[in-house]
Amino acid sequence: MADKAHIINELRAEFDRWEAFLADLREAQIATPSHPTKWSIKDNIAHLWAWQQRTIARMEAAVHGKEPEFPAWPAHLDPEIEREPDELNAWLYEQYRESPWPQVYQRWRTGYLHLIELAEAVPEPALMQPGYYTWMGEHPLALMLTASGDHHAEHRSWLFPKP
Repeated sequence: MADKAHIINELRAEFDRWEAFLADLREAQIATPSHPTKWSIKDNIAHLWAWQQRTIARMEAAVHGKEPEFPAWPAHLDPEIEREPDELNAWLYEQYRESPWPQVYQRWRTGYLHLIELAEAVPEPALMQPGYYTWMGEHPLALMLTASGDHHAEHRSWLFPKP
């Protein structure tokens, strides 16, 4: 796994790619369902923001020396239980599909930048050491940051494929 500076730089670069992609789009383009997900850009951003909240909860817990306080999702859809997230993702879609684009975008943007700030605040040994936080099991906290960046890149590749 890369070091803290590399992970944060990758998160910033992914944020910048999203900002560049979104900058020139009209709201009609943002709201139109796309292939292959059948979700609009707005739906994808809302989805990414929803999952981002779990990573932010972990990072805030690390910064403040407490247990993570995850968003209130239905217990039967607990993402900590190993299974396909399709049912949870469908539930998240229903929760946010009527949200207006400006609100979805602002939540995602603010959350992403906050995630980077939190990552900067966690000391590198605490971020990188496997098992440092008991609530992470044997994994390093940095894994959550790289997974968040990968999740964003995956959705971006579906929405903005390279020619």
